[in-house]
Amino acid sequence: MKYFVGIDEVGRGPLAGPVCIGLCILPKNKLKAVWSIIKDVKDSKQLSEIERNLWLRKMKDLRNAGAIDYYVSFVSHKIIDRNGIAGAIRLAIKKTITKAKLKTNYCEIFLDGSLYAPKEFKNQKTIIKGDEKVPIIALASIVAKVRRDERMKKLAKKYPGYDFEINKGYGTKNHIKALKKLGPSGIHRRSFISKITA
Repeated sequence: MKYFVGIDEVGRGPLAGPVCIGLCILPKNKLKAVWSIIKDVKDSKQLSEIERNLWLRKMKDLRNAGAIDYYVSFVSHKIIDRNGIAGAIRLAIKKTITKAKLKTNYCEIFLDGSLYAPKEFKNQKTIIKGDEKVPIIALASIVAKVRRDERMKKLAKKYPGYDFEINKGYGTKNHIKALKKLGPSGIHRRSFISKITA
């Protein structure tokens, strides 16, 4: 095993927008060098937006130094509606692993919650609340959260009125109120909103 890999998802529950997978790679021979920096990282849900952006800046510095690497992949609302959220997340994980060019024999993969890598990756472990327990998963959750939030802020300009820049597609009271008033936007997950818009 040459690499530790952390994988987490962001965007399972929103009514609109894509799901995003974050993946972070840490070469085993760099662990001692970076441990003092990453050991106290918290998962993205426990951090403010400012704190997440600060962590992403640290991650960029570490990547520039060759100490870690990271990737994200998005799967659209259309695929979520077609394949279901679990199927969309599986596809997103596969896309991200392909993008990272991971080799099955060289990496040990740690995944959060109920996530699994493709079966050919024998050295994988799914950890309940892994984003709270395993720093490499927490880093993956941060990059996924920051990138998905950025995507939703851009989509808010294309689809005004739903406060996507604030709610990021989650079902807040104002979002549901706007949905009932305006109807679905071009990025709403129809399978998630059928009872609301009925």
